[in-house]
Amino acid sequence: MSTFTILLGGDLIRTPLLDRQVEGSRVIAADAGIGHARMLGLIPELWVGDFDSVPADLPDDLASVPRKVFPAEKDMTDGELAIAAALERGATSLVLAGAFGGKRADHAFLHLALGVRLAEEGTKVLLTSGAQEGVPLLPGKAGFDYAGGTLFSILGFSDLSGLTVTGAKWPLNHVEVAFGSSLTISNEVKGRLEIALGHGRALLLAHPYPLPES
Repeated sequence: MSTFTILLGGDLIRTPLLDRQVEGSRVIAADAGIGHARMLGLIPELWVGDFDSVPADLPDDLASVPRKVFPAEKDMTDGELAIAAALERGATSLVLAGAFGGKRADHAFLHLALGVRLAEEGTKVLLTSGAQEGVPLLPGKAGFDYAGGTLFSILGFSDLSGLTVTGAKWPLNHVEVAFGSSLTISNEVKGRLEIALGHGRALLLAHPYPLPES
C-alpha cells in the first residue's frame, strides 16, 4: 500500500496519533497546507496550487519544495489537485490532514464528499484535523478501535438503509435514516464500535481525544 499525506489548508493540531498516521507516508502540500509541514516536521515532495495563500517566512527547506503551479481561475481546488497528483504517483491510501475547519466551509464540505467518493473508487481515506477524524463508510461492515467514551457521529450523504451500530451508547439495529436526519449525531463509544451499512453514502466522524469543556 502506498500512503500519501495531503496537507490541506484547514485546521490541524499535532498529536501522537496524527504522528503515527502520517509516519512513513509520502507528502504533498496543497497551497497554504505547506504551513502544516513545518509543524509536523515533514518535507513534501511536491507543492501544488495557485500559490495565493503562501505562508510568510517559510524556512528554506520548505520554500524550495518543487512546485506545480496552476492559474487562480481553475475548475479544481488546490486540495483536489494535490489529491490527483498523489493518485498519479500511485497512492492507494490518503491521509487528508487539515481537511476540516479553516476559513472556507465550502472547501471543508468538499473534502468530506470527496473522501466518500474516493473510498467508493477503492482508495483508503482518512480525514483529520488532529482533534477529530473522518472515515468514509461503505456498504458492508467495519470495526473501529476507539477508546470508550469517544464521541462520534455518522454523517449521511444520502438516505441510509440497513444501518446497524453496536458498541455504542445508543446502538441501532438495521434502521433507515433519511438524508438530513440528526438521528446519528453525537453518539459515544461503549466497547468495540462496529458499523454495518446496507446502502447509502456516509462518513464516520470521531473525536479520538476528549473535547475541551465549554
